[in-house]
Amino acid sequence: MFNNLSEKLEIAFKNLKGQSRINDLNIANTIKDIRRALLDADVNFKIAKEFTDKVKVEAIGSKVLHAVSPGQQMVKIVQDELTALMGGEPAEFNISGNPAIILIAGLQGSGKTTFTGKLATYLKDKKGKSPMVVAADIYRPAAIDQLTVLAQQIGVDIYKEPETKDAVLIAQNAIKEAKAKNKNVVIIDTAGRLAIDEIMMTEVANIKAAVNPSEILFVVDSMTGQDAVNTAKAFNDKLDFSGVVLTKLDGDTRGGAALSIKYTVNKPIKFMSSGEKMDTLDVFYPDRMAQRILGMGDITTLVEKAQQQFDEEQAKKLEKKIRKNQFDFQDFLEQLQQIKKMGNVKDLMGMIPGVGKAIKDVEVDNSSFKGIEAIIQSMTLEERANPDLINPTRKSRIAKGCGKDIAEINAFIKQFEQMKKMMSMMNKMPMGGLSNMMKGMKR
Repeated sequence: MFNNLSEKLEIAFKNLKGQSRINDLNIANTIKDIRRALLDADVNFKIAKEFTDKVKVEAIGSKVLHAVSPGQQMVKIVQDELTALMGGEPAEFNISGNPAIILIAGLQGSGKTTFTGKLATYLKDKKGKSPMVVAADIYRPAAIDQLTVLAQQIGVDIYKEPETKDAVLIAQNAIKEAKAKNKNVVIIDTAGRLAIDEIMMTEVANIKAAVNPSEILFVVDSMTGQDAVNTAKAFNDKLDFSGVVLTKLDGDTRGGAALSIKYTVNKPIKFMSSGEKMDTLDVFYPDRMAQRILGMGDITTLVEKAQQQFDEEQAKKLEKKIRKNQFDFQDFLEQLQQIKKMGNVKDLMGMIPGVGKAIKDVEVDNSSFKGIEAIIQSMTLEERANPDLINPTRKSRIAKGCGKDIAEINAFIKQFEQMKKMMSMMNKMPMGGLSNMMKGMKR
């Protein structure tokens, strides 16, 4: 996400390397490079210029602390301004009402139907709600089929009337049905088009007038950059939506939409999503996104994702085994499976400061674990629990079972032993090692 923008901003900050303080002369090239980086990321020129003007004023007027270099000071200033540009604070999401009604709007192909499923999953699993999704796209039969499949997959009710050609009536009937079934959230997936047209805009406006939604979310394909911002403005003029959703952030995203949309329509970005899995929806935090853009990682989100998979009792047992140097292959396999549940591995690694840049050209996905899992799964339960049993004969059998050669088995066992030593050392640290990490995650 935003790799090119991150790299160009990093180059811009290097102009200040070796300087003792920030002044008009040494900041000029840095400001130009920041502006150029934003323009290359498909940010509107007016926004890019206004942004860099603010950065320059802040930089010239700031006192550089002795503890930091001018380059570090500039990174902090740009981080603060990026956070402000994207909205400052995370926006509230209104799910009041009985039921709360959420209207989804956007162009065809922006990911509206997929987002509808993700939002229902989010509300059901993380907010304890009982949502119903509504198929109000009367023009694209595949949209009804897609939403039906998603609803079955995530275990929520769907309301649809395939033969009805009145989206307003479908929305109204859906709300009656939701009330009858005691559903407390109704998410209405509306029709999209390949381009803005008056008929579509009027239809969505008519649904809004008929159902009085508590939230109207405009779904934006992040990969369309400045075009998405222009579309958002046209929709907002007609609908006065309450928030924006950025989708497809796992694609080749230049960043123009994320950086420009709040400024242009003065509506907050409320959610962001990547991938097709139903659990890949996150609340949008402007400060965390600014950190990611500047290559600073996002430890807070990483910890939150870990918390969702965190089992306190299991962690205590695991810690005891590590302390006694009894961590085995079965434990390792279970930990791998926990990590995979957290999401895309490369995205997770990118949240660790400094790692994102290091792995940007490396293909890392959840399938990267398959080789390791195959090795462990080719072991007997006795071998997994007691690695010392694995002699050359057993290694030969394991190698045949997983399709690897002996050298790969030896390398993996050696790496595993090194990892055990590191984990054991960490737990002997005065600060409490793994125990404190787990307690911190649980807060």
